[in-house]
Formats: sequence, structure tokens, C-alpha cells
Amino acid sequence: MYIEVKNASKKYKQGGKDIVVLDNVSLDVEKGEFVCLLGPSGCGKSTLLNVLAGFEKLEGGSVAIGGVAVAEPSPKRITIFQNYGLLPWRSVLKNVLLGLEPQKLDQAEKVRIAQKYIDLVGLTGLEKQHPRRLSGGQQQRVSIARGLAVNPEVIFMDEPFGALDAITRMKLQDDILKISREEKKTIVFVTHDIEEAVFLADRIVVMMANPGRIKSIVKVPLGDRRDRTGEDFLYVRDKIFELFNLKADSYIEYYI
Repeated sequence: MYIEVKNASKKYKQGGKDIVVLDNVSLDVEKGEFVCLLGPSGCGKSTLLNVLAGFEKLEGGSVAIGGVAVAEPSPKRITIFQNYGLLPWRSVLKNVLLGLEPQKLDQAEKVRIAQKYIDLVGLTGLEKQHPRRLSGGQQQRVSIARGLAVNPEVIFMDEPFGALDAITRMKLQDDILKISREEKKTIVFVTHDIEEAVFLADRIVVMMANPGRIKSIVKVPLGDRRDRTGEDFLYVRDKIFELFNLKADSYIEYYI
């Protein structure tokens, strides 16, 4: 397995009490797989993502990517958050160039790479615009292009479309699914939206809170072309809804 999480445990202090955010969590992710961490607030999905990205450390268990223990953030892995993180004084092109600047490439090659990903996310013609002139969806596209431009091995995404309107969100879901297939990147995506998870994921990791744990892992048998109104899509969605209503304290093997 490419990403391996074994018996991960993490807790925080809150009001003098220990809050168990991750309780003995184990998970494997294959190279090139799109995995969604799905669950309610407080289930530990963002904490698990931050551990995978190297932003937080575990108190027990281990995390490895490509056979190497994760001890800190790496340029081989990028994280895209709900907050776009763009530099307001830089144009679209210069924001996408940001991660390429330290690399030992000539400027023309850097611009070529940046332009490739600007085109890929559908922002051709907006290279000279600044973030204040862009919609929220366009700003998130810049953030995605900037991340892809450095050719990461893994992309972590923490509810990146959560602040967007429904129509823009669906369009970006279409785009990120297409990009993930074309670029063959390993993606771990945090969401609390069941339909978003079913639309995007190869597998859905259903998480529950108090303590934060994996309740089940569901393989999504829908292929690359997904129809939100199709019977197969609605069937998988309804099965995920059912999982959240099951009263179970331990991990459930679940197949659709």
C-alpha cells in the first residue's frame, strides 16, 4: 500500500479533559486512488488529514507514505484548504508560479508548466487578473492549479468546496474528478457531504465521533463517469445514509 495508517491515536485537552480525536485508526490507500474521509464535525477527519500531511503528530500508532514515515510536511505532498491562500498582490499566473520559483528550471519552462495547469482548470485568459477580480470558484481553481503545478505525489484536500454555492461546487467536483483521472494523482479528500463523497471517491471512509474512529470503508462501484441523478448513484448514496443510522460501536465491513 502507498499510504499506511496503523493504530493512529490522537487526543486534545479541552476544559481539563482529554478528548479522543482519533482512536486506533488504521487505513491503507493505494497509489492513484481517490479516497474521501466522510463524517460529521468532531469525527477526526481533518485531524487525520493533517497527520497525513505532516502538520500534526500522533500520540500512538504510525503513518507512512511510500514506505517512509511521515514526520513533517513535504513538497511531494500538497494540501488545498477551504481558504484559497492566494497572494492578493500576485496575478493568477504569478500565484500559480509560486511553488515553481524554488525549482531549478528556466523561467520559460516554469511559465509553460504554470500555463498548462491554468488551462487545465479552465482559467485561460485570466492569467493577468488578481484574486480580488475572481469569483470564489475561480480562486479555488487557482489554488488547485498552483498545487498541481509542482507535480505532487499526493494531494490532500480539506473541504475545499465548502464555502462555494451549490452550482459552482458541482462544477468543481466535475473538474477535480476529471483532473484526478487525467493526472493519476493520489487524493485524500475531507468532506461532510455524502453526495460529494459518492461523486468523487473510489472508496469512502465513513468516520464517527466520540471517539473519532472509522466506522466503515465503502468501495464506490461507479467507474469514472458519474451521474448524480442515476439509479446507481442514488443507490450508493442511500446506502451511505443508512450507515450513519446504524448503531454500532465497532468497525463494519461494508460492501455495495
